[in-house]
Amino acid sequence: MTTRMHRRIFLRGLGGAVVAAPFLSSVWERKARGQAAPNPKQLIAMFTHYGCVTTKWFPAKSHGALVAGDLINSIAPLAPYVGKLLIPRGIRAMNEWTASNTGPGNGRGQGNDPHLNVVGSYFTCQPVTPSTNNPVSFDASTKTNAKPVGTSLDHVIAQQISPNGTPLFMRVGNSGGTNGEQPQSNISWLKAASAAAGDPAAIYPGLGTPSQVFSALTGLFGTGSMTPDTYASTRGKKVSDLVKGDLDALKRVDMSADDKNKIDVWESLLNSMGTVVTASNQCTMAVATQLGATQANVTAASSGGLGTDVLSKMVTTNLDGADMYSVMAVLSAVCNYNPVTFLKYPPNYVFSGLSIPEEAHALSHRLSNANMSGSCYPNALNLLRTIDTYYATKFAKLVGMLDSIKNPDGSTLLDNSAAVWFQEMSDGNAHNLNNLPIIQAGSCGGYFKTGWTINVDTANTGSATLTPGASESQCADGTANGTVNGINQSTGTPAASANAPINKYFYNLMNALGVKGDANGFPSKTGTGPVSKFGYSDLTTDFDGGLGAVSGATVHNPGEYTALKA
Repeated sequence: MTTRMHRRIFLRGLGGAVVAAPFLSSVWERKARGQAAPNPKQLIAMFTHYGCVTTKWFPAKSHGALVAGDLINSIAPLAPYVGKLLIPRGIRAMNEWTASNTGPGNGRGQGNDPHLNVVGSYFTCQPVTPSTNNPVSFDASTKTNAKPVGTSLDHVIAQQISPNGTPLFMRVGNSGGTNGEQPQSNISWLKAASAAAGDPAAIYPGLGTPSQVFSALTGLFGTGSMTPDTYASTRGKKVSDLVKGDLDALKRVDMSADDKNKIDVWESLLNSMGTVVTASNQCTMAVATQLGATQANVTAASSGGLGTDVLSKMVTTNLDGADMYSVMAVLSAVCNYNPVTFLKYPPNYVFSGLSIPEEAHALSHRLSNANMSGSCYPNALNLLRTIDTYYATKFAKLVGMLDSIKNPDGSTLLDNSAAVWFQEMSDGNAHNLNNLPIIQAGSCGGYFKTGWTINVDTANTGSATLTPGASESQCADGTANGTVNGINQSTGTPAASANAPINKYFYNLMNALGVKGDANGFPSKTGTGPVSKFGYSDLTTDFDGGLGAVSGATVHNPGEYTALKA
């Protein structure tokens, strides 16, 4: 109810609500017992490309309670929030490209492309189409333009809990322009309800600049677009005053003392909801300014005036271009504008503001290009670690802003959120999807266990010594003397380790947010039970060959990770 459209609808329909609601005894009786409405829950996801230097990212401890000293190297910026973190270990995403794929049954995914496979299937858990079993094919239809055959997680959740049925999806840095990104980097997919089972989904472009998001929030903070009633509610006028005529007319009706009492209780309940239509009652310009959401900052972060590197160039003394997208995400949470927000960082990016001369994709290969072999790029690993730390700093900024805003009950926005940093892959040279670096902040209203790293790898559940991978096994001396071999995946994690399916973590997130499943456990707007299944399969080898190529492809292990729950 926090967009301009929703507020107008809310205020216009409030008279009818006042008439009807006093006779909903469960509502006013709850008020009489002093029971407060629960704080809204939020999912805020941050997605970055090309993995990380895993040996300098993961805590040495793979299972157990975390202390600040466990967060060293790249994720050290998150140490102040260690008690509110959850690091799920041993998780694999679906549809891994391998150079040895020669047909169904021989690989860990389709043969299309090392990145297209991954981003197409990451949040859909569906194969891409058209498919190929030739991992060195350069056919554009399969290598650069194939699309998944299902809708992605952000939309699946939003269709059930977001006001308009769509997520707030932001392309940080406006990568891809107004039409969104290409299939090799896009993560948000929406399949038409009328499409056949094997038809591809469409790219969902979302929004590319902070100003676009800020404009969507101008029902509160805009200039000249508010209705008088909306403006009055944001300035402190009681909500019942906005429908005073309807309410007074109702009170003049001849009715019993009991009914009059119900109206009085309802009016009290209505006004106790706050002067702004938001659970936290902090959806104000003052809070927006505190976060850094001023028109000047938003304009600066949305224009070309920051130079080529729009992410790491400073907008204010403590916020850079990337932070301004996070500010919009937090402001959306404050206003309960949309409970599903995804922040997607750009591919092929040159962080010139970090004094990094090469683009991130080439560096992830330890090269000056995106080839799979060659001579080491000088200082490649240190440059990659600089990028990893930068991303961790951005996630820490997001987490810190969420944790700085209190709800009336003393909890913070972070406590009622699941803020999750997802990475496309584990090691960017190996392109491996097992042993994914994932870090969550916030318990989502007490649903998740926090202050822990939890190993859910089915082959080694609960072990505190899960391998961090082998990212430093090539180019470690920092010179151009060594060679890179991305074909053999030796910088990754052994294929037999850390293969707990990401699908199950998605069930956790969906259930925490109140998404419902049908009789079979799949997300459904008409469902009544928990979600226990999602996607085509939870076994990456089922993706080899594409949709239907592997007999018996299914969700083999339904149900969420109970170890992650509080």
